[in-house]
Amino acid sequence: MTFVEPLLNWYAHHARELPWRLHQSPYRTWVSEIMLQQTQVDTVIPYFQAWMKLFPDIQFLAEAERQHVLSAWEGLGYYTRARNLHKAAKIVLTDYLGQLPETAAELQRLPGIGPYTAGAIASIAFGENVPAVDGNIRRVLSRLFDVREPARSTTGQKQLWALAKTHLPAGQTGEYNQALMDLGAMICTPKNPDCPNCPVSNHCLAYQRGVQAERPVKLPKKQTPHLTVTAAVIRKDGQVLIAQRPDSGLLGGMWEFPGGTLEDRDPDLEYCLAREIREELNVDINIHKPFGEYHHAYTHFKITLHAFLCSLPDEDRPEPMDHQEIAWVKMDELVDYPMGKVDRQIANRLMEVNQDGILSG
Repeated sequence: MTFVEPLLNWYAHHARELPWRLHQSPYRTWVSEIMLQQTQVDTVIPYFQAWMKLFPDIQFLAEAERQHVLSAWEGLGYYTRARNLHKAAKIVLTDYLGQLPETAAELQRLPGIGPYTAGAIASIAFGENVPAVDGNIRRVLSRLFDVREPARSTTGQKQLWALAKTHLPAGQTGEYNQALMDLGAMICTPKNPDCPNCPVSNHCLAYQRGVQAERPVKLPKKQTPHLTVTAAVIRKDGQVLIAQRPDSGLLGGMWEFPGGTLEDRDPDLEYCLAREIREELNVDINIHKPFGEYHHAYTHFKITLHAFLCSLPDEDRPEPMDHQEIAWVKMDELVDYPMGKVDRQIANRLMEVNQDGILSG
């Protein structure tokens, strides 16, 4: 007997109760899998529930305004996922008569759907006999078969996908993939796996050899760069200037307070900010005083952002040189514009102090 039978028996009694597994549909499975990319389940659940109220099916999503979609995603991070969901929904509505494709191969033609997500949707929603290897499954299989290649290396990934495919139980692939996911989340955790209570410990080579803490093998960790960033809170007649980032790249389509990264040629933060605003808005600014220091970690780098309260000379008219568009908005309207976490922190503080009557101008 392989590990598959005890795994499925365990899953039948211990599967996690997750909202996308209730009233399961291809659309709900798709949305949940996109949201779960590089994001913890507990973080995703409230976003998923709110999303389904706003966009209950593919047609609602396809016909929604992009800004509405990005606002619903705000705080979940990796905003390319939201833009791709929206774009893919439009494609499904027009090219597939509103029905998601049923095979992994066809699903991968849609924006934002790679091999894992395609395998998960195809197996869970449509019963196709295809594997799906995410972080949890990668860890479980690395321990079960004592895989000594780094799990994220090209060789390691090929080996793990081959192992996942070799043990697919025909007709139960959706349950198999979800069982591996749940086992990785509940028992075969990254640290201190609960091996004595694992339903497949008798089949686990890493456990038998006492090397479960060393699996999966990891690639050498790269040092995380740290950037110093500036942002201008430019006010005029009770309004503040915000700018929409280009669709491509980090935080694509989101709104921000304009500014940029401190460079070696910049003698100080204020010089950096003035230079960035000239480059981005083609205007000079008056920098008045600091408006907080903000910290955030992205996937591949960290930032410390210094915000400053600013104004423009009366005759200057900003224009979007690097942004899609710019907008003067009232303080209480900032909630209507989707932003990344740091810019939202600035916006919230700006609204708070404005309500308290501290700001003027």
